[in-house]
Amino acid sequence: MTIKEKHRAMWASGDYPSLAAEIVAPLGPVLVEAAGIGPGQTVLDVGAGTGNAAIPAALTGATVTASDLTPELLAAGELIAATRDAKLTWAEADAEALPFGTASFDTVISCIGVMFAPFHSAAAGELLRVCRPGGTIALVNWTPEGFIGKLFATMKPYAAPPPAGAQPPPRWGDPAHLASLFGEGVTDVRTERRTLRVDRFATGAELRDYFKAVYGPTIAVYKNIAGDPQKVAELDAAIAAAAEGVSEWEYLIYTARAAATRRV
Repeated sequence: MTIKEKHRAMWASGDYPSLAAEIVAPLGPVLVEAAGIGPGQTVLDVGAGTGNAAIPAALTGATVTASDLTPELLAAGELIAATRDAKLTWAEADAEALPFGTASFDTVISCIGVMFAPFHSAAAGELLRVCRPGGTIALVNWTPEGFIGKLFATMKPYAAPPPAGAQPPPRWGDPAHLASLFGEGVTDVRTERRTLRVDRFATGAELRDYFKAVYGPTIAVYKNIAGDPQKVAELDAAIAAAAEGVSEWEYLIYTARAAATRRV
């Protein structure tokens, strides 16, 4: 199985559409507002999943394309869009090799999506390539210091080794890392740390069990250690401890202008 096939299968496992609707839905409108999306704009959402940002963007009157590697998530998004009377295009696409022309979009966004592409430089280069000069790149990413960043750090010792050259997803929530990725390809960079309040879990163990049931990355880690009961018990305890009492999940809002002259 190729890297892309593994990622596609990981995000199709569990029930990410439920998590997107129940937990992270508020992030989409936050990103749409930060990006200044409105009528007449052409917008690409990379790693759109079920459309948490793409659907609100379309409802502003923008012309939106929602792209994702996982067709199962796009299919779920189409159903959600229909219930909200949102008109947009859904496209299966690899964030590291987008099937769109250079300078095709006024605005390129990603809401906790592109951060999961394993090869960060390739993905950042594609965001720049498809955005027109002077257009907007806007991202919402989990930070390394926030809960999801800590969750990935907790799971890392139990996960299968990443492919050579891959980088951890939460690095996209580090402004210094984004500066290294986009370099002189962007201007007018702004970053802001905020938190998403998540108060639906009474205990860390309850959150852990929810993630074990619905969240692809957590499911994949447990699958990797399924034959070792001791490691399963260790990870159970570690995730429950990391999640105990945590109700604010930190994320980074990043906005920038695509430079008139830039590397693509």
